[in-house]
Amino acid sequence: MPTVAPALSLAPEPPWKAGLRGARANLLPGLALWAVAATAVASYYFWPAAHAAFEQLAGFRARSGFFYATVATGLCGGFIPFLYLRAQKNPGVPYVWRDAVFLTLVWAYKGIEVDLVYRGLAQVLGTGHSPGTLLGKMFLDQFVYCPIWAVPSTLLVYMLREVRYDWAAVGRRLDRRFYLRDVLPALLANMGVWVPAVLLIYSLPPPLQLPLFNVVLCFWTLILAHVAARQAAAPAGAPAVR
Repeated sequence: MPTVAPALSLAPEPPWKAGLRGARANLLPGLALWAVAATAVASYYFWPAAHAAFEQLAGFRARSGFFYATVATGLCGGFIPFLYLRAQKNPGVPYVWRDAVFLTLVWAYKGIEVDLVYRGLAQVLGTGHSPGTLLGKMFLDQFVYCPIWAVPSTLLVYMLREVRYDWAAVGRRLDRRFYLRDVLPALLANMGVWVPAVLLIYSLPPPLQLPLFNVVLCFWTLILAHVAARQAAAPAGAPAVR
């Protein structure tokens, strides 16, 4: 599993430019994520043996409810990336076992949150796979849910870890420029990866959407962790750097 982080620049730059540079830096991992997601979707629809296996997974997913969402997302978003990041020579704050507990619990909660989002979108827009339905779900996911809550809250989680759970240090970044300085670059990089990915995720039946989300999430969490490390290293009030 490769780790790809945007290049760190010491020169201040506008947040939108930092975000676009982050999106370009994430292009290669994004292509890998899309290839994995597209292979899973194609296997479901065109490979009978894989289709049967996916149907068994869908049945288990439907029966397990929020239990699956909690455990699988906690592992894929928190614990598995932690094991990888702990093994790396991190230029920032090293990963310790306290981080494993923290990140696994955060992502276990996020699993319930994302599951509720997916269920809500299915209720509002239906479970079909027409272009209009897929685009509608993608828009609400990436241009409403992510900018308002998902990206800011997740970025704060990783910033908090980078400053060793110093709430006061994170609080000092929550000034009137926080969104433009810190969130916007991460949001643009996020969209560069997730807009195509969620279109593939929503093309599967509802019980299989969260499992595919978790596969993509495991890779994306590594990218976000490196972005947050660079954001936390920047002094409060300074432009975000990558």
